[in-house]
Amino acid sequence: MDYTNEFENEEQPCEPQPETLFPNGSITTVGNGICIHSMVIGGQIEGHFSASPQCKSTKYEQCIPSIVAVEENDDIHGLLLLINTIGGDIEAGLAIAELIAGMKKPTVSLVLGGGHSIGVPLAVSAKKSFIVPSATMTLHPVRLNGLVIGVPQTFVSLAKMQERIINFIVRNSKADGETVRQLMTATADMTTDIGTVIDGEEAVKYGIIDSVGGLGDAVSELKGMIKKG
Repeated sequence: MDYTNEFENEEQPCEPQPETLFPNGSITTVGNGICIHSMVIGGQIEGHFSASPQCKSTKYEQCIPSIVAVEENDDIHGLLLLINTIGGDIEAGLAIAELIAGMKKPTVSLVLGGGHSIGVPLAVSAKKSFIVPSATMTLHPVRLNGLVIGVPQTFVSLAKMQERIINFIVRNSKADGETVRQLMTATADMTTDIGTVIDGEEAVKYGIIDSVGGLGDAVSELKGMIKKG
């Protein structure tokens, strides 16, 4: 007996639509009529020079068009930023952070393993920020690698760049500038460098991050912001 077409005319259960997964790990999901784009900021933030092939990297030339597309796409209601970065190129990271901070749509960030260095401005760029309890964030002065020519001029340039980063953090979080500067220049916390490593609870205590929480908290907050309009 042939069973091949036995159920051909029966009504089949509704299958969920496949989500849109992008090559950089970002994904657009739809649930209960709310469309959220989740963007991953992971590994090293790559700038004008390519990172080592052995390094996981986030490329700014991929992030920037994606952020513009999210802002312009009426079908996408909000952006969830998932952060686990060691830091990287300052200008590239700050450019991404400024774009996110300038978005009109609801945005929420979640720091997972780490939000180090230029990952701090990225974490605070969203309208609401979360960090998991086990995550850490490193705040340190702006640094350069390799040969430096024109040392006094370079120090002035680095100081100005560091102030831009501090001002961005202050504008987009509850932290004050003096606290951020003290954390960046502390000498007792890091054995081989200047700066401070803080965990999730400390990040909230200093006003850098809004709340300690996980994925469910971040998604719920984002959906609430979307519903409020």
